[in-house]
Amino acid sequence: MLEVADLKANYGAAPALWGVSLNVERGELVCVVGPNGAGKSTLINVIAGLHRAREGKLRFEGADITRLAAHRFCGRGIAIVPEGRRLFTGMTVQENLALGSFLPDAKAQRAQTLDRVLALFPALKAKLPMPAGSLSGGQQQMVAIGRALMSRPQLLLLDEPSLGLAPAVVLDMFQAIRGINAQGTSVLLVEQNVAMAMEIARRAYVMEEGRIVAEGAARELMDRPEIQKAYLGL
Repeated sequence: MLEVADLKANYGAAPALWGVSLNVERGELVCVVGPNGAGKSTLINVIAGLHRAREGKLRFEGADITRLAAHRFCGRGIAIVPEGRRLFTGMTVQENLALGSFLPDAKAQRAQTLDRVLALFPALKAKLPMPAGSLSGGQQQMVAIGRALMSRPQLLLLDEPSLGLAPAVVLDMFQAIRGINAQGTSVLLVEQNVAMAMEIARRAYVMEEGRIVAEGAARELMDRPEIQKAYLGL
């Protein structure tokens, strides 16, 4: 489904990605983990069309999308939940969710998709008429994920969804991500919470200093002593 080949990108004037290659197959849940500053967010923003690659190739469903205009990525079936959520806090929850479904196909199925989002996050049902800024951090993250799902994506990109959330909320969030994947949406998850990400992912990539330094089945990577030492403190 998604093929990233020898991707290079800058963050300002500084190189942030050095020849990154990865892939996500249809129906997979894949995670990218690594320390802060490893280039994870730059990578996911390039895949979402929000940051331009300097070199390399992006292919999605067999088509080269490397130089596609940023606003065309959603129409191809890619949606991102950005770090920090970036909600319109003065607008209602329902209005924020509706913003995800303005493409013709998504708009035609807005009511059905909203029902799916509310089934996934039932706490939002009573919050629909409330300003998004009045919600807790965890509920705002639900809205951000729901907004992305309203576009009915084939590939959902998640950038640090657990950031700043209480541990109990993080557990619920990862269960929801697993549920989204189980319903057929492919997921690429960028996350600093290595243990939780590896628990739900099928495959994983480890990034350091803009490069992929390890990859493989998530459970197998978790068993490697160097991964345990570097990221789990064991």
